[in-house]
Amino acid sequence: MKTLILVRHAKSSWTDPALPDRDRPLNDRGKRDAPKMATRLAKDGVNPDLILSSPARRARATARIIAKALDYKRKAIQEDDGLYAVEAGDLLRVIRGLDDKLKSVMLVGHNPELTDLAHRLSREVTYLPTCTIAVFAFDAKSWSSVGKDEPAKVTVYTPRRSEPGATP
Repeated sequence: MKTLILVRHAKSSWTDPALPDRDRPLNDRGKRDAPKMATRLAKDGVNPDLILSSPARRARATARIIAKALDYKRKAIQEDDGLYAVEAGDLLRVIRGLDDKLKSVMLVGHNPELTDLAHRLSREVTYLPTCTIAVFAFDAKSWSSVGKDEPAKVTVYTPRRSEPGATP
């Protein structure tokens, strides 16, 4: 079984239009939503073997907040340029290249590529709002087969809904 956790970064700030996209921080809503979502994951026993984050500041901040709630060492978060300003197929290549010893992997990144990938993995998922988390469980022994078959289970957590499982 392989579990893929896709996390769209929490809401970011647009207050400084001169700031490069990579450097945009979380805004107040993002700072509220990320810990709330992290607590829900912890409560449900989500425990990734690896957290990969886009190098963008807002994604890294989201990854750190989630890691803290899951007792995942902040220094163990890996930044991957392959998660920033790419397409769904690029993300799938990153996933398919993962070490098969890993059972559960979390990717923290951006739209539209995360929504495109989530929809490609399961037609149930049509859109990932900010700070939404989609968890895909695959009956697979290798990451190289992820995306070739439908997932065995899909769970979607959104900041606006009180319970997981509803698809946006």
